[in-house]
Amino acid sequence: MSRLFGTDGVRGLANDVLTVEMSVQLAQAAAPVLGADALAAGRRPVAVVARDPRISGQFIAAAVIAGLASSGVDVHDAGVVPTPAAAFLVGDLDADFGVMISASHNPAPDNGIKFLARGGEKLTDEQEDEIIQHLESEHPLRPTGAEVGRVRTFSDAEDRYVVHLLQTLPHRLDGLTVVLDCAHGAASGCSPDAFRDAGAQVIVIGAEPDGLNINEGVGSTHLEKLQAAVKEHGADLGIAHDGDADRCLAVDEHGEIVDGDQIMGIMALALKDRGQLKEDTLVVTVMSNLGLKLAMRGAGIELVETQVGDRYVLAGMRLGEYSLGGEQSGHVIFSDHATTGDGVLTGLQIAARVAETGTPLSQLAAVMTRLPQVLVNVRGVDKSRAAEDAAVQSAVREAEARLGETGRVLLRPSGTEPVVRVMVEAPDEETARREAEALAEVVQRELRLHD
Repeated sequence: MSRLFGTDGVRGLANDVLTVEMSVQLAQAAAPVLGADALAAGRRPVAVVARDPRISGQFIAAAVIAGLASSGVDVHDAGVVPTPAAAFLVGDLDADFGVMISASHNPAPDNGIKFLARGGEKLTDEQEDEIIQHLESEHPLRPTGAEVGRVRTFSDAEDRYVVHLLQTLPHRLDGLTVVLDCAHGAASGCSPDAFRDAGAQVIVIGAEPDGLNINEGVGSTHLEKLQAAVKEHGADLGIAHDGDADRCLAVDEHGEIVDGDQIMGIMALALKDRGQLKEDTLVVTVMSNLGLKLAMRGAGIELVETQVGDRYVLAGMRLGEYSLGGEQSGHVIFSDHATTGDGVLTGLQIAARVAETGTPLSQLAAVMTRLPQVLVNVRGVDKSRAAEDAAVQSAVREAEARLGETGRVLLRPSGTEPVVRVMVEAPDEETARREAEALAEVVQRELRLHD
């Protein structure tokens, strides 16, 4: 079998790639792997299962629950809650593992199955490989009688999560007006509740999920409605989630977008001011804007870079026991409070910083200047040769020499296609585009696949 797990679980078109049969089998394969400690201790494993509101999540969650219970796992069905809420609940219940049914920012026809290890942690590659081995062996656990799993409805899942979020706040939000865009997703209930309980006046958009409208023209991938609403209501800021609310982007009081890099810059300074930024270090991916690196350097904050993907950010954070990390896309991880990116937590922390300092979000976001960033996808090339081809690497060095410390070049092979992504940052758009297109021509010429 080819690699089944992507960077964020198993994902595909619901009822086509991700079928009932696959959902049951995946759950049955995961049970002996993620429940191994419980089984070794002679007890039934315990799991939390949750989903976002897309309509296919109903039958996929039912299939996953059936697969787990038939394998002797006791299941707490949390219903519709964000991915970070599911991760929190795994730890809060001291469950053996969790399962989140979601395709995040993807459109409604897609769905996915994401497993969470004990404590709400993401799986290691080794755990994923072991699940695949069990899937291929086709010998699931088959307990009978009293040893089959029980299924319980988790009646206070959202309440537990909101209480947890409020306990993380360094400052209440009284006096702030906040617009929330919940992407018609999993945060439609808990995010407005959390912000209101924290003292903010809340205006909500994108919070009427019908199972089919998740991420449709709203949320962190479609910020136009949020920008308009912030300006219309004269709000202090806007917060946008994606479908499963593990990410957050913001809009300042003028309706300008505040991206994940700016959010991390704001929060790194906030944590440093409070003495809570461990080792004065921020963990980011290679795609973070050079402007963030320059700003953090000026503030005495070190940056650790990882490859793209929040799982790699988490790995980098664990390695140094760092307290803050994330991605430009808005996955921000506060390791003192969460084991994964949490869009509601991040939004609350941004709003708390505005309230705490009395400084508008636009001024806080000015901590860094985003350098123009041009990305060119070069298709039909042998991506495996990008790092070793002499002509390509020579062209990279020449571009880097021309840009000096005011710019940056990044070549990144796609994980799924015969594509090399050429990214160039420079002090101005024209320079970035010129260097990116010139380098893309070299990549196309030197790495072109021949029929």
